[in-house]
Amino acid sequence: MAKKTSNSQQSPSSSSSATKASTGEMVLKVQQSEGTRRSTRLSSVNAEGKRIVSVKKSKTKQKKKSAKVDSKIPKKPPTAFFYFLEDYRKELQEQNPGIKQMREIGKVCGEKWKTMTYEEKVQYYDIATEKRAEFEKAMAEYAQRKESGEDEETEDEEEEDWSV
Repeated sequence: MAKKTSNSQQSPSSSSSATKASTGEMVLKVQQSEGTRRSTRLSSVNAEGKRIVSVKKSKTKQKKKSAKVDSKIPKKPPTAFFYFLEDYRKELQEQNPGIKQMREIGKVCGEKWKTMTYEEKVQYYDIATEKRAEFEKAMAEYAQRKESGEDEETEDEEEEDWSV
């Protein structure tokens, strides 16, 4: 007849149980945690009985080759929030000259943007939509130039200049 008792001072990652055999001997069974299992898998014992730890090196990730970035491609315009930031940051720094960290300024501006009504945000949305329309027009022109091959000649010339 075996009787099990649990030890309350053990870590949650490993568990053990003490059993009392019929002969009166106390036998302790310990369940290994993942960390111990991993360390025993990575180690071995040499002829003298000393533990040799061998650590497997992780495979180095090969960097993906990124496509060439065209410097003539139009840049995306900022969102309405960034136009708001330009205006409100100036006001905030005038009212509170003690705030120097961008982190604090960003937090205050974000809270202000969240509390603003749609009517207050409309002016910034209008600016953003105008800039977005300009961007789309510029992208259409860029795509036409790219298809016709006008930009390819200038790119080749620029690459030759850099190789000197």
